[in-house]
Amino acid sequence: MTSKVVVCGVGLIGGSFALAIKSALASVANERQKVQIVGMGRTRAPLEQALQLGVIDAIATDWASALTGADLVLLGMPVGQMAPVMAAMAPHLEAHTLVTDGGSTKADVVAAARAAFGAHFPSKIGQFVPGHPIAGAEKSGVAAARANLYLDKRVVLTPLPENAPEAVRAVRTVWEICGAKVSELAPAEHDRVFAAVSHLPHLLAFALVHDLATRDNADQLFGFAASGFRDFTRIASSHPEMWRDICLANRNALLKELDAYMMELMKTRVLLASADSAGLEEMFDVARTRRDAWLDALENAA
Repeated sequence: MTSKVVVCGVGLIGGSFALAIKSALASVANERQKVQIVGMGRTRAPLEQALQLGVIDAIATDWASALTGADLVLLGMPVGQMAPVMAAMAPHLEAHTLVTDGGSTKADVVAAARAAFGAHFPSKIGQFVPGHPIAGAEKSGVAAARANLYLDKRVVLTPLPENAPEAVRAVRTVWEICGAKVSELAPAEHDRVFAAVSHLPHLLAFALVHDLATRDNADQLFGFAASGFRDFTRIASSHPEMWRDICLANRNALLKELDAYMMELMKTRVLLASADSAGLEEMFDVARTRRDAWLDALENAA
């Protein structure tokens, strides 16, 4: 028997998912030949590149053929594209096929799934198990994909009430095969958490680089920028379309976090303007201590 996995969006997330499955099964005798990875996407060129690189085994040009006999579908495109893709695939989704996604926001993706599956195909909404791999990188595209992207990284599932336990368990198992550590959150809770620890940092990095890039002396500024600036702004090299969609999709939670951060900046400005050395040092010390404890926890977990 041949298992069939469809990856829609063969960039960093989808391509790495495909490579991780191939790598895991290649270590088990005769197993690699039993899984076929089929690619789908908006444009042909990335799919051809993925096929050439061995990321996928075949290209599908329509959902009817892609989903025939498919066991699992990963939606790896930006969250802004989820709704039309789900609507297109819904009529062709077979009863045994599970669908998950790699979107960085969940409430909007769940709403899109309910509109696509629940409205016209109510029995199919339980086949969609939302997910979010916390394993991105600043580079995008299938050329950036790698088999170990998810190794020891966290994947958050946000199951729906309609999901059967075995469906959630199956999606969890696939991510664990990829090397990930899987946890669960409710969709709204997920979006609140990641507005603070992921979406806000990306927004700030983009804003800082944009500010300097549009100044008259931008070339001079970037000419003197060194490792501190590089480390702080690394994520500003992330995919603009993807992060546009994430910020807009989670804008309510993100606006709350941005407002809170602006208040923190104002407090910092007061400390600086008043030359409050003790206040600045205390703030810096609290931040350093908490960050070091977080890093230690990460190292211990690894």
